[in-house]
Amino acid sequence: MTSDVPQSSNPDFFPNKPQENASFDDKEGLEPLNLPETQGERNEVINSSDKDASAIDEASKPVELENTIKELNQEVEALKQQKQGLIAEIEALESSKAQKLSEKTQTVEQTLEQMVIEGLRELQQKKQTLELSVEQLERRRDRIREEMKTTFAGISQDLAIRVQGFKDYLVGSLQDLAAAAEQLDLPTQESWEQPPEPVTPPSVSGSTVQFAPLEFAEQTRKIEQILEQYRRNPDYYGPPWQLRRTFEPIHAERVQKWFFSQGGRGTIRSMGSRLQNILVASAVISVLNELHGDRTRFLILANTPERLGEWRRGLQDCLGISRGDFGPERGIVLFESPEALVQKAERLVEDKFLPLVIIDEAEEQISLSLLQFPLWLAFAPDPQQMSSYLY
Repeated sequence: MTSDVPQSSNPDFFPNKPQENASFDDKEGLEPLNLPETQGERNEVINSSDKDASAIDEASKPVELENTIKELNQEVEALKQQKQGLIAEIEALESSKAQKLSEKTQTVEQTLEQMVIEGLRELQQKKQTLELSVEQLERRRDRIREEMKTTFAGISQDLAIRVQGFKDYLVGSLQDLAAAAEQLDLPTQESWEQPPEPVTPPSVSGSTVQFAPLEFAEQTRKIEQILEQYRRNPDYYGPPWQLRRTFEPIHAERVQKWFFSQGGRGTIRSMGSRLQNILVASAVISVLNELHGDRTRFLILANTPERLGEWRRGLQDCLGISRGDFGPERGIVLFESPEALVQKAERLVEDKFLPLVIIDEAEEQISLSLLQFPLWLAFAPDPQQMSSYLY
């Protein structure tokens, strides 16, 4: 490497030998020397630069820490605000949930209350219906017991008496028949050739019938014969319109009184039950049907459908008839009002029929227009006996 130091014009100047008498005033004319750096100097320079950088780094560290702390504080504040927002939202949700649960609970309670009220109302209605049914059944039970006491008391003994009476009746009838056959005067040939004397039957008007024994002895005898047959020899499987039930003397007494003492127009003291009254009325109907046939019509008056239904069933049972025998143009007609019955009876009289008006015991008031017809029968309650069918 060549030296960049310029050569002095002074030949006596040598680099290794300093000039004598030289001073620092001459240093202005000197140029710096470009000498090569040594390794030690270079290391010193590097170390000094590193020290400067580390000093700068140490000076910048507090600033970075402050910035980091500020950022962390800001994040903490943001998280706190977010936490407060979440807490408020949770509280709002819990409040809404509680309100909805309260509304639903209130709705369910109201629904249950309405269901309970409706159920109680239905149960009360059913209770009232059952109480009415029980009351009706109890009254029916008491009525049946009363009828059993009246009709079937001592039934075995009564049957034995009837069987013995029927036996005596047959024996007596056979004896009378044998005696009559012995006394029978058989006609001769001449008597067969003589014509019999004509017998004029008693005239009976279309709308008037009398049962007085003195005027109609033959009719009276026939009625007594029919009633005696019903009493002594009941036919439980006889033809329709004939009495098919047991006919007691007390029944026969009332029927005979109505026919012979009252002339077919009057009241009969009630037997105490509707079934017994129907039995008496059935005997009257059977006798009139036997006497006058298809000319008779029977009009029943009762003020409720239930009572009319009992009359219909009782007459079917006692007379052996069917539902086809009931109707406006049939043998028996049922009425709830006296006005309709009167109109029907008037038309029957105009058509030459013979109507019989039968009035149920439960009728408290009887229309006077019912009493204009030739035959009427009303059952009057016994004041000394409690009626069992005012229900």
